[in-house]
Amino acid sequence: MWKNNHNNSTIILASRSPRRVELLKQIGLDCKIYPADIDESQLPDESPVQYVTRLAQEKAAACVTLMAAEYQDYPVIAADTTVALSGLVLGKPLDDNDARDMLASLSDSTHQVHTAVALNFNGGIEVLLSSTNVEMMPLSAEQIEEYIATGDHRDKAGSYGIQGLAGAWIKRIEGSYTGVMGLPIFETAALLRKHRIITI
Repeated sequence: MWKNNHNNSTIILASRSPRRVELLKQIGLDCKIYPADIDESQLPDESPVQYVTRLAQEKAAACVTLMAAEYQDYPVIAADTTVALSGLVLGKPLDDNDARDMLASLSDSTHQVHTAVALNFNGGIEVLLSSTNVEMMPLSAEQIEEYIATGDHRDKAGSYGIQGLAGAWIKRIEGSYTGVMGLPIFETAALLRKHRIITI
C-alpha cells in the first residue's frame, strides 16, 4: 500500500459523498474531505461526457486551493456523475416536482450514467471516464410518489440512487455498478495504480 510523506495511506477526496468514501475504503484508502463547491452549470452545446469530464477536472483543481498546507502533497480524487437520457443531462433535482419529472422520463427506458474521475497529483490532473447503460422498469405514479416521500432522491443525479431503494427498479446495467454509484472503482484504481498510490 502506498504511503505518503506523512507515513499514512490517506488521500484527499473533493466530495462530501459518503458513497465515495466507502468505495475508496474498499481499496484500502482513508480520506480527508475537502468538498470543491464549483459552478456546475452545463455549458452551451456541451455533451454529457464533456460536461462530467470538465467538472471532475475543475473539482480536482479547485480542491487543491482549499487544502491546508500540510496536505498539499496528498493525491486528490474528484468525481462527477450525471444521468443522460437521449443526450439530455439530468442533474440533481431542483425540488420534488423536478424529481418527479425526471423519474417519469426515466421510467421504462434505458439511460446512460457517466462518471468521470480525476486524479490531481504531482502537479498534473488525469481523468478517466466510466459510462454505463441502465435499464429502468416502468414506474407508476404511486411508486414515484412513495420514493419521493423517502427523500432518497435528493442530491442525486437523475433523482435516484442505485444503491438505495431505487435499485429495485433497475432491470439491467451494462457497465460499472460503482460508476453508477458515483465512483467507478476500476477507473479510480487504474489512476491510483499508475502513480503507485495503490499497488493492488
